[in-house]
Amino acid sequence: MSELGELVRFIATRLIDKPETIQIVEESDGATNRIKLILPSEELGKVIGRQGRIARAMRVILNVAASKLKQHAYLDIQG
Repeated sequence: MSELGELVRFIATRLIDKPETIQIVEESDGATNRIKLILPSEELGKVIGRQGRIARAMRVILNVAASKLKQHAYLDIQG
């Protein structure tokens, strides 16, 4: 798993009750990374937050980390 995938896992495990249920799927083509965060539907609200604030913050952090690595990153959250 890439550094960006590990970052997403680190953040998500701190937000939900059952961190062992998290799955991270990564697709990469050169400088673009697509990261899918898959978790149970009952935990989905904890990661998305009110009006998507937590998910938006996770995407900002991910984009900052990716830009440090001179890459682009996209986060998809599925439940």
